[in-house]
This record gives sequence, structure tokens and C-alpha cells, in this order.
Amino acid sequence: MPARLFLSSGDLIADRRYEFARDLQLKGDLAAAADLLDQAVELAPAFTSAWFTLGEIREQLGERDAAIAAFRKARDADASDPHGAGLRLMRLGAEQLSSMPPAYVRTLFDQYAPRFDRALIDDLGYRGPSLLFKAVLAARHAIKKPAFFKRAIDLGCGTGLAASAFAREVDHFTGIDLSPGMIEKAKATGLYAELEVGDMLEGLRVRANSSADLILAADAMVYVPDLVPVLTEVNRVLVAGGLLAFTLERHAGDGVILGAGLRYAHSPHYVRSSLAAAGLTLSQFEEQSFRTESNVPVPGLVVVASKS
Repeated sequence: MPARLFLSSGDLIADRRYEFARDLQLKGDLAAAADLLDQAVELAPAFTSAWFTLGEIREQLGERDAAIAAFRKARDADASDPHGAGLRLMRLGAEQLSSMPPAYVRTLFDQYAPRFDRALIDDLGYRGPSLLFKAVLAARHAIKKPAFFKRAIDLGCGTGLAASAFAREVDHFTGIDLSPGMIEKAKATGLYAELEVGDMLEGLRVRANSSADLILAADAMVYVPDLVPVLTEVNRVLVAGGLLAFTLERHAGDGVILGAGLRYAHSPHYVRSSLAAAGLTLSQFEEQSFRTESNVPVPGLVVVASKS
């Protein structure tokens, strides 16, 4: 995973106390770490990183109310919420499920970009693009779609792993990602005719009707709680008979949850209902894991849908 985000308080003594607290946290002395962080935020009341770390420690200590208060202070100190304090509040049940802060996603993947491919493939056994490729081939054969895609959009393109899997099947690839660091990595592949830094929904909204015959989202919808707005735009942008292929993390309950890895997991029923609400026709729907965590396969879905 990327290095922990640290935003200086601007106060040298407060910053030093934060550093000492982090050392103590890593050594397991949580009470002493919390004490130092209390001192740091007293010196610098808008010290976002200290409030966020204090929230983590209070949660580790089982002090739920104190953790909630600290995470709220972290977000109040920086409303863009690059640490993702709002996500921790959702996990603690203190707030309703909502979209991820763009600053959090951007920061996470900008930090992750230098070692993203190695970490994902070597450490997590990631195989989302290859599973999507097989599913798209099967769907294309079933609906007798031509064997070549003229224009494709890669949502949450990252470093270009999905484009690499589909490179021989696509004439013109557009990649969209919220992280400038990821876009720089994708640019170096030479796989994309166009690359854009931006949110996937906004990226779709500026596209013309019926302007793509393939849209991919490999391990990108796990950062989207409400699929319907994105799927509705996908339906508008796809040509008749065009395909959407994406992966999701799956859970056995109803609706959408925020998992322990701070990614959204969707129930199969929710996904089917969302596709129907957006006017897309399901072509392939497989319960497959496309990554592991702590050597345990993460339950997943591989989905292909078409525009009628």
C-alpha cells in the first residue's frame, strides 16, 4: 500500500509530537501515542493528520465515540478530506453511506502509482483485466458483435492494465482517471489515443451520444456506491449493441456496503437492478474473485452488459 499521507501542521513542535506518536503507534503503545496526539492538536487545532491518526488509535482502543469525534475533527480541518475520515465515519456507522471524497481517491492513487502494477499483480494476484477480456469475448460471440471495437473508454484506467488486455481489439482507446499520477503511468504505455484526469461520471457526461462501442471499468466501480448514474451515462454513450464490462466486489447481503478495505461491495441483486434501471441488458454475470487480500480471495463479480 502507499505511504501514509502526512500534512504538516505548520508547527514544528506539533509535527514532532505527531512523529513520535506514530512511532509509538507502530510499536503498539497506543495510549502513549494518543496522549502525544492530544498534545499535538492542542498546539495545532487544525492538524488534520494528527486528528485522523488519533481517530484510528481511539478506534483501535475500542473508544468509538472518541474515534468518531476525532475523525470529524480531521474532516472539519480539511473539508476535501484527503485522509478519508468520512469513510471511517461510515465504517463506524456514524454516517450514511455516500460517495468517496475525490481528494481521498486522488491522493491514494497518486501515492500508489509508482508501484501500482507490481503491488496489484504480485501482492494481490490481480486478474481483473484478463477476466473481463474473456467475458467480453464470450458476450461478443453470443450477440454476434463484430470482432473489433472502434472506440473504447477505460473508466478508472489506472496505469493501463485493462487497455493492455484489450489492446489488439480496440482501434481508439480513451482513458479517464481521477489520479494525475496514474494518468502519467498510463501515458507511458502508448496504449491510449486520449487520456483525461477526471471523475468517471463527469468524463462520461461530456461524451457524445453513441460515441463508444466498448466501455471498461476494471476495479473502478468499487469506488462508486450508487451505480445507476454511471450506468445511465454508459447507456447514453454506447452505440446500439455496444458493451460495458466491469468488475465489482461482492457481498452476500442487500444493497451496498463499505468493506474493511474501504472499497464498496455490491450485492448481485443490486447490480442486476441497477443495470435494468439504466436500460442495459445483462450479457455475462459471473461470481469470480479477481484479487486476494491476506491470501484470501475477495468475493467479486465480472459483469458484461449491452445496449439494446
